Amino acid sequence: MRNDRRQIQVTHFSDPGCPFAYSAMPFITALQWRYGGQLSWRHVMIGLTEEASQYEARGYTPLRMSKSNKAFRRYGMPFGRQPKPRMAATARACRAVVATRLIAPEQEWTVFRALQFTQFTTPLPLDADAALRNALLRVPDVDTETIMGILDNPEVTAAYEADRAESRTAAGGPTEFQGKSANTDGAVRYTAPSLIFERNGIRLETGGFQPLEVYDVAVANIDPTLERRAAPESAAELLEAFPHGLTTREIATCMHQGYGEIDDAAAEDLMLDLAATGHATAEPLGDSTLWTPWPQPARPPVDDRSDRFARSGILN
Repeated sequence: MRNDRRQIQVTHFSDPGCPFAYSAMPFITALQWRYGGQLSWRHVMIGLTEEASQYEARGYTPLRMSKSNKAFRRYGMPFGRQPKPRMAATARACRAVVATRLIAPEQEWTVFRALQFTQFTTPLPLDADAALRNALLRVPDVDTETIMGILDNPEVTAAYEADRAESRTAAGGPTEFQGKSANTDGAVRYTAPSLIFERNGIRLETGGFQPLEVYDVAVANIDPTLERRAAPESAAELLEAFPHGLTTREIATCMHQGYGEIDDAAAEDLMLDLAATGHATAEPLGDSTLWTPWPQPARPPVDDRSDRFARSGILN
């Protein structure tokens, strides 16, 4: 593996509440598989909304959001079907990512993914403590209560506000030029996911939702001498590389070769073979599956039963 001076720095602007960012996860996972440690990732939280009323003022309702999510199913990531009881802002979930970055940076990406799963496969509003705990409990070894306890600490607030400010610097750049930026609160910002690839003065900006090939072209233009890992010979290689687990579409995208269609059914067959021999476990996730290596580290059960949270008043 090359030393740090040869790494390409990737700045990833995103938000756990964005369906475009969620739908792009198979592309980002494939990018991570192909280049591994040759890419150094930095995640910047956009903070799409501070208050649920911002969505309400734009005419969004839980029913409208649930119906619009149907359009994203073609990208293959799991979605739930139950509408949420109310609209929710994304700021608190972004703070949870930032808090994790400060106390356990090695868990930042896994927590971000877990928050996406909670947002798009459960009826929990993303700004409720129940939703944040639901996500954090999905991640083995993460200190759930410590993260919950520091969400409003000055250090977390300062880091989160720095992320928000950096996310709102897209004016005049390639992202705005391509029509991939947004201005929802007075500043031109990056949309999720936006990736910026940089090394030795070369900077390539891929704003907003883009196909995997765009990211691959950016990497190739910065350094065509990098080691580009081919599709894995077996699905077991993927689980070894991504012990936090992968969805069926992520596996299918990493296994894909050539120019044909992504084959979710073939990927599921491969994973079923692993599950049948005790090398993987299938966790139902929305309308699809999260596949993880077996055995997994012990973790508390994840409870996403909306009736329980509604009775406790947590969803209010």
